[in-house]
Amino acid sequence: MSSPVNTKGKGWGIAAAACVGLWLVQNGSADVTPPVPTAAEAFAAGPHEHTGAAAAPLPPSVPVRLRIPEIDVDTPVMPLGLGADGSLDVPPTGDRNIAGWYKDGTPPGARGTAIMAGHVDNAQGPAVFYALGALRKGHRVEVVRTDGRTAVFTVDAIEVYDNDAFPDRKVYGQADRAELRVITCGGGFDRRTGYQGNVVAYAHLIGVREPS
Repeated sequence: MSSPVNTKGKGWGIAAAACVGLWLVQNGSADVTPPVPTAAEAFAAGPHEHTGAAAAPLPPSVPVRLRIPEIDVDTPVMPLGLGADGSLDVPPTGDRNIAGWYKDGTPPGARGTAIMAGHVDNAQGPAVFYALGALRKGHRVEVVRTDGRTAVFTVDAIEVYDNDAFPDRKVYGQADRAELRVITCGGGFDRRTGYQGNVVAYAHLIGVREPS
């Protein structure tokens, strides 16, 4: 199955170039870089490992807010489209506290693979997904939707990939349950070319909180 973001497999590397580590460059150091997931947080049984029971998918509804309590993320969500080259657009670099959702793909909580992305830093400092690589299996991700429901996901794995080896099919391929990918830049930093890869958190739906 081809990627819903870029069928040629080139899009995310282009999109990731938008967060090149300006904060690190301006501070003259690459010593304080974002957390990188350990091998222990990768999939143990291949890309289609199912970790625990899954909740029934919800009807589609647009996401409006994303919360990841373990890394203190509580951010509004904006829709993202595709650029002229077929790559995923990214949120504005000037706003550190905003995540994006691929609006032509699966809404979080519905059946399939929902894609959310955000910057790791900008010129002012760490951004919304700076600590994404510090997540662990079993941590929770919550997505508030326009229908008032909160879709609750559990993290199955956190993996890091080089820019030239990003596994489009594994990350973007559609699922038979409600799954979520949260993506940012990472995987080492070079002062000339910026971040060398991407961090991806894989999660699946385990429950829903109804509006009070």
